[in-house]
This record gives sequence, C-alpha cells and structure tokens, in this order.
Amino acid sequence: MIEYLFIPFAYLLGSISNAIIVCKVMGLPDPRSEGSNNPGATNVLRIGGKKAAALTLFGDMLKGVIPVLLAQLAGVGTGVLAATAMAAFLGHLYPVFFGFKGGKGVATALGVQFGLAWQIGGSVALIWLFVAKVLNISSLAALVSMALAPLIVWYFQPVPELIAAQILISIMLFWRHRSNIRNLLSGSEGKISG
Repeated sequence: MIEYLFIPFAYLLGSISNAIIVCKVMGLPDPRSEGSNNPGATNVLRIGGKKAAALTLFGDMLKGVIPVLLAQLAGVGTGVLAATAMAAFLGHLYPVFFGFKGGKGVATALGVQFGLAWQIGGSVALIWLFVAKVLNISSLAALVSMALAPLIVWYFQPVPELIAAQILISIMLFWRHRSNIRNLLSGSEGKISG
C-alpha cells in the first residue's frame, strides 16, 4: 500500500516551477508574464540566457527522473510506476503551488523517460537535438520527439501500462503546444536562435 505514496510525491515534486524559482533568484522577469508567458526552459532562455535556461531544464528534468527512478528502485508495480510518471508530468502542467498554471512539460516528460530507462530518455533527447539542430525550432523538436516517444518506450520497455502512460503524456504535450502548432502551420513560430 505504501507504494501508492509515490504518486502524490511525484505530483508535488512536479508542481515545483523551476522556471519561476530560477528567474526570481537570478533577478529576471517572471516567465509567466514575459516572452511566451510559459514557465519553461525555452522561454527562460529567451528572457534570461543560457545559464538560467540550463538550470531550469535540469531542474524540470529532475522532477521526472527522481520519482520514477525511486519508484523503480522500490520495486513498485508497473501500474503504480506508470501513474507516478503521469503524476510528475501533470504536476508540471498543473502545479498546485502556482495556481495550476504550469509549463508545457517537455523537460519533465524527458526526465520521466530517463527515469524509466536511460535508453528511452537518450533516444528521445537525440531526436529532439537532431530536429532542433536542423530546423532551429524548439517546439517542432519537442513535437517530433514526443510523437515518437511511445514507439521508443514500446521498443525498450514493452509494458502496456508504461506505453499507455507515454501515449497520454504525448497527447497532453501536443495539446499544450496547440498555439505552437498553429504558429508552425502559419510559418510564424519563433526560432531557437537567430
């Protein structure tokens, strides 16, 4: 029964907004009211530079890695593991500490994937880096890598609950990126640099 405690723990950890905290500590504008108004690493990069963005990215990934990895080490069932992964991601999207208004979830989803297996996280990260390098658009890199993520989970960990959790994460991530998708279709989506 104690294994179910990983689920609320993951949600509460996911609810910590590293973008807001990093910007506050570094004396930068609130990412919820600057740039894209999104409390995520890409927006922090735009308003605060590489160091602030790197700290945000690392912190947001840890929110996914820590609860999933701890749950695995504790030997929880696959259903609880999948729910823990989902809870960390939902915490980032709908943080209880910040009025349920969070980021788009890319870094936390990647952290969840690394928590499941380094091969999963590494594969998704490589796809993101390749698309970002070639096309210079962060949102497109996120959408492509997360669209392929369920197949990657299926390949490395063919467990129905984990595949289902990743499908739900990918669907929600696409939903959170709906404005980016509109911009991509109209050719107005911003570049990572230049």
